[in-house]
Amino acid sequence: MTHVLAIDQGTTSSRAILFDGSLRVVASAQEEFAQHYPASGWVEHDPSDLWSTTAATCRAAIEKASVSAHDIAAIGITNQRETVVVWDKATGQPIHNAIVWQDRRTARMCDTLRDAGHEPRVTEITGLLLDPYFSGTKLKWLLDEVDGARAKAEAGDLLFGTVDTFLIWKLTGGASHVTDATNAARTLLYDIRQGAWSEEMCDLLDIPMAMLPEVKDSAADFGVTRPDLFGREIPILGVAGDQQAATVGQACFQPGMLKSTYGTGCFALLNTGDTPVASKNRLLTTIAYQLDGKPTYALEGSIFIAGAVVQWLRDGLKIIREAKETQPLADSADPGQELILVPAFTGLGAPYWQPDCRGAIFGLTRNSGPAEFARAALESVGFQTRDLLEAMQADWQAGDDPAVLRVDGGMSASDWAMQFLSDIIGAPVDRPEVLETTALGAAWLAGMQAGVYPDAETFAKDWALDRRFEHSMDESARDARYERWKAAVTATMSV
Repeated sequence: MTHVLAIDQGTTSSRAILFDGSLRVVASAQEEFAQHYPASGWVEHDPSDLWSTTAATCRAAIEKASVSAHDIAAIGITNQRETVVVWDKATGQPIHNAIVWQDRRTARMCDTLRDAGHEPRVTEITGLLLDPYFSGTKLKWLLDEVDGARAKAEAGDLLFGTVDTFLIWKLTGGASHVTDATNAARTLLYDIRQGAWSEEMCDLLDIPMAMLPEVKDSAADFGVTRPDLFGREIPILGVAGDQQAATVGQACFQPGMLKSTYGTGCFALLNTGDTPVASKNRLLTTIAYQLDGKPTYALEGSIFIAGAVVQWLRDGLKIIREAKETQPLADSADPGQELILVPAFTGLGAPYWQPDCRGAIFGLTRNSGPAEFARAALESVGFQTRDLLEAMQADWQAGDDPAVLRVDGGMSASDWAMQFLSDIIGAPVDRPEVLETTALGAAWLAGMQAGVYPDAETFAKDWALDRRFEHSMDESARDARYERWKAAVTATMSV
C-alpha cells in the first residue's frame, strides 16, 4: 500500500487526488456543486452535495489510476474552513443547509457582542475576532432560527461539525465524530492555548458542548471508511483546514516562513513556531498544524476576494470567457489610466474587518474599458496581499521580515499577477512546481502518519521551485501606488 488519497473539499467544488509513494499525482477528479444565495450576503451549500461529490470524485480518481482500495494506505482530508453543518445524531440528516464561511448573516450578532465588550476576551481565548466569517455565530444562528433545533441540541440529539467533521462522519458510517486542531481553531469555540473546547466561549454563544466533535492532531487516527464505499476499510490519518494544509504542503515548517494561497479568497499564513503571537493589527492568531500533541502557531490574514474577482470579470461583467484572458488584457491596458478596484463584494477581511463594506472602483475615465478593468482586478490582489504582509511585519517581532513569499493556488499560475505581487510587496515571490499544495499537505499528513512518506525535514528538502519572481518596480513608484490603494480603501469604507 504505497498510495494516499487526498480529499480536497472546497467552496465551489470537491476534488480527490491520488498520490503515489513519491508524492506524485497519479490521478484526480473534480466536481462542482451548486451555490445557494437565499438572501443578500447569505451563502449556503446543500450538505448532500458536499458528500455526494466527495464520494464520487474519490471513486473516479481511484478508477482513473487503475488501482484498488488495497493499494491505498491512507486518506487525508482538507476542507473549506468555518463552514457549518448540523445534523441529527440518529438519522444523519442535516437540519439546514450548510452555512458557508463567506456568509454574512450574523454581522449584527457580532456587532452586539462587540458592543457589549466581549471581543478582547474572545481574541484572548480563540485568537479570532468577532466576525461572521467564523463558525460560532453561524452555529448559534442555526440553533436559534431552525424550529426545534435548540431543544434537540440540548437533549444531545444534534451534532455540529465543520466540513471535515461531516465528511468523516459520512465516510465512517457515523462511527467517528472528530476534527483536527486547525479546524477547531476556526470555530470561535476553541481555546488555542489550552488545546480544548472553551466552556466560556460556548456559554457566551449558548452552544451545548455535547454537540462538539473530539479534537485530534492533524496527523492522527480519525477512523476508517465503511468497507462498502471503496471496497475495503481505508484509514483516515490526516486532516487540516485548507489554508493550514497549504502551509504544510509549502513546507513552511520553520518560524518566519510565509505562504499565501490564491483561490476564491487569499490567505496568508506566517509560521510563528510554538508561540501564539497576539496581533496588534487585527490579524488572526491560529494553529498552523498540530503534530504529536504540540501545536505550531501562525499569524493569518484573510482576503475574501482574490480569484473570485476574475470570476466577476467573467460572470458579472462578461468581459472575459476564461481566466487566462486576463493576462493579455492587463498587458494591453493604457498605462496612463490608474484604475483602482476595491473588491469588497462581501465586505473587507484583514486587516480591516468591515463586513458591511461593498466594492468600489476609482479613477474611471471615458476611455476605461475591459483591459483597464482586468489590470485593476489583478492588481487588487497584490494590493490586498501587501495589506496583510505589512500587518504581519508589524506584529512579527521574533526575527527579520520574511525574505520570500511562497505562493500557490489557481491564481498563482498567472505570471502577470505574480510579477505585480512581487513588485508591490518589494520581495521575491516563489512559485513551487506543485501548485496543488493544499491537497499535497493533506496527503503528506496522512502518508507520514501511515509510514509511507518521510518526516517533515525530509519533505521540506524535496520542495521544488518552479519560478521566482523578482521585483523590478522603483521603490518610490511602488509606495506611491500603494498610497493610492490605501486612500481608495479608506474612501470605500466611508460610504
